[in-house]
Amino acid sequence: MASTRTPFRALSRASQFLGSRRPWTCASCKNGRTTPRRGFATAPEQPQKPYYVTTPIFYVNAAPHVGHLYTMVITDILKRWQVLLGNTNAQLLTGTDEHGMKIQQAAIQAGMDTQAFCDMNCRTFEALAKAANLDNDHFIRTTDPTHRDAVQYFWDMLKHRGYIYASKHEGWYSVSDETFYPQSQVQSSLDPSTGRKRMVSVETGKEVEWSSETNYHFRLSAFKDRLLELYKRQEQFMTPQTYTNSVINFVSSGLQDLSISRPVERLTWGIPVPGDDTQTIYVWLDALVNYLTKAGYPFPPGQENASIWPANVHVVGKDIARFHCVYWPAFLMALDLPLPRKVLVHGHWTMNREKMSKSTGNVVNPFFAIDRFGVDTMRFFLAYRGGLSDDADFDNAFIIRDYKKMLQGGMGNLANRTIGCARGKLRSHIIDAASGQLPPATPEDLDHQSMLEHTPSKVAEHMDGLNPRAALQETMSIIEKTNKYFHAAEPWKGPEPQRVLYNVAESLRISGILLQPFMPSKADELLTLLRVDTDASKRAFSAAVYGKDPDYGEGMKRGILFPPLLAEE
Repeated sequence: MASTRTPFRALSRASQFLGSRRPWTCASCKNGRTTPRRGFATAPEQPQKPYYVTTPIFYVNAAPHVGHLYTMVITDILKRWQVLLGNTNAQLLTGTDEHGMKIQQAAIQAGMDTQAFCDMNCRTFEALAKAANLDNDHFIRTTDPTHRDAVQYFWDMLKHRGYIYASKHEGWYSVSDETFYPQSQVQSSLDPSTGRKRMVSVETGKEVEWSSETNYHFRLSAFKDRLLELYKRQEQFMTPQTYTNSVINFVSSGLQDLSISRPVERLTWGIPVPGDDTQTIYVWLDALVNYLTKAGYPFPPGQENASIWPANVHVVGKDIARFHCVYWPAFLMALDLPLPRKVLVHGHWTMNREKMSKSTGNVVNPFFAIDRFGVDTMRFFLAYRGGLSDDADFDNAFIIRDYKKMLQGGMGNLANRTIGCARGKLRSHIIDAASGQLPPATPEDLDHQSMLEHTPSKVAEHMDGLNPRAALQETMSIIEKTNKYFHAAEPWKGPEPQRVLYNVAESLRISGILLQPFMPSKADELLTLLRVDTDASKRAFSAAVYGKDPDYGEGMKRGILFPPLLAEE
């Protein structure tokens, strides 16, 4: 419904464009500019720039579910991997998105003051980050005063460059998705619970309502060509490739300018448009700027390259890929700000093949799951089974199966059998290996040694390609192959088991190092069980080399890494 207020106060610079019937041309393209653009990737980064990885900020209209935990875990693995490589100043940002219509409506339904409602639910997400053993350096809230200042400055810069104008907007709006959809992206549907006929988004299935209002728009259509250039560059902006094609199709089909404000009669809970108290800034413009806020935006003149920006990786679910891979780079291009290096998109967790959703109640409580199975077990399961290019189905029975087979029966059992079979002599075998005094190697010994020599680089290659799932599966293949090697060699029978036991010990040590980003506590327990020194150099990725550490193994005793689960299903 159109506003009945006094005439809408359009931005002065935007009004100049609206007053002209000539086609609008962006500032960087005026006067037939032919010099190269600053570039849509990034300015050359300084060597000392910290590795910067982010989760999306999570919407506080309801409690978190296991999908949020998965996103946190994947992001944390990427940060911890960088630390393992020696990038000890790597930075991880997470936080909460606390503005918008969904928050406003949820607070009303809860009978609470909106800020108090946000405070309550924000604490739940902070608690989840702690429960997940997230090594985050920052936790941002969009209700933070510093964020409000950053967003309003960002808006003013877009306005100053002529990328914002005022116009009447009509279209299908989804409160649940906090976005407008064109006619081509909505369809008629029947509500399964009531039989009521309604219009829904084709993409998400969420209900939409027709809206007609006057608000501000961002000239998104001006960035079609530059966005397509971004997606087609040699080093992919988005990964996995699965999601790139849908984004390219969305942009290629023609971009409409983006509505970036809402009238206050519809939305009061948000950041006001600078200089116009009749309008509230669109929640997605507000939310996306959070990545800049914690990087110190607005950057002091001459200090742009001293920031942790640009982000090396944004980790997002596939349902918000369009916001991060279309709108966000376009906003940044408009201000000649460096773009994030990569956007890692992942699939959803499902139950019985149906997407988990807070709005439908089809969710898994992550706190209950962590309490029951342990944080490292959950981190392992989510990373090992979670879908990047596709969805993954969640079931407690799957967790129990993987725990028993790979963790308890695989890694834990292998460590105990090795220490037991060595009968207190494993340290002497390690000394013999360092001095070249082990018995001659059999072909099987050499094959196993070769596997240990090559696997860490394969793991690193997967991590460099932002595929932690493949990296974890490669790491766990060491345990699987070592169990087969151990069983076939039967060192408890042979007269000279030293080389076999040394190879198995090295398998455990190297696996323990590589597993640290995935299962920080259990990997530490394994390395401690092996008496690997706690000095960082002994547990860094550079130490995951066959024969690299001659100093571990003193006084090893059996220990229970993975005890039986309680109340198994």
